[in-house]
Amino acid sequence: MVKQLINLFKLRIGIIMSITALVALIVTPGQPVQPWEALLLTMAVLLAASSAGAFNQYYERDLDATMPRTKNRPFVTGELPYHPLWLLLILLLLAVGVGMAGFVLNGMAALYIFLGAFFYAVVYTVWLKRRTWLNIVIGGASGSFAVLAGAAVVDPSLGPVPIILAIVLFLWTPSHFWSLAIAQKQAYATAGVPMLPVLVGSQAAAKAVLANTLLLVFISILPFFFGMGLIYLLGAAAGGGYFVYRNFQLVRDPSPKVAMASFFASLIQLIVLLLFAVVDSQLAL
Repeated sequence: MVKQLINLFKLRIGIIMSITALVALIVTPGQPVQPWEALLLTMAVLLAASSAGAFNQYYERDLDATMPRTKNRPFVTGELPYHPLWLLLILLLLAVGVGMAGFVLNGMAALYIFLGAFFYAVVYTVWLKRRTWLNIVIGGASGSFAVLAGAAVVDPSLGPVPIILAIVLFLWTPSHFWSLAIAQKQAYATAGVPMLPVLVGSQAAAKAVLANTLLLVFISILPFFFGMGLIYLLGAAAGGGYFVYRNFQLVRDPSPKVAMASFFASLIQLIVLLLFAVVDSQLAL
């Protein structure tokens, strides 16, 4: 049951979003934040992201049943009952997460947390996923709002660094997800989901991934010119360089194996960027 709940609430994605928000809080200049505030932010983002993840699986049960990657999700297998009461629980999780942030942190942080969940659950899942290849591009703003939420706890007016990092997350999502979509192209085609590789082919999609990643890496370097230090620059260059290298391999050979290597490289790039950002900010104190 625990494994199925982890699957249902997409806790891996929620944890990534929570870490992203926490890193933004740490690197944003301003008044010191108490540890309990950082913990509350992490929990609020996790609850909101979990509610969005669960709604995604509730809404897409029919779609999940057609794809090998998702056919074992609990609503598809029946391990969890497909019942409208889940919608009540989903709304409750969202309300608790946003409410905690609004009452204890500030209204802007709460707004960004809500928008992150809304973009994933409604904009991406309901409005865009089955209609346009721009689904993951626009829906990817969900991760950007986690960055803004963390920064808003320190400074609701937002400085250049958190705004740039939010753009980085916005650009990271297409490169990350299109790599996976190239590997899973046939499954998306069978399900009728208009992911970019389905519409233009794996080769053209791989070139789009590379172009997007080059822009991503360029933008990720910009915080160095707005107060971040050499350690951050090293992390942005190293993680970004590795991701670009994997993208070049993908352009030469857009096979599922190489696409998955590009997918995992995106995770490495994000982890390195966030880790070096934290180290840089702490050593600068």
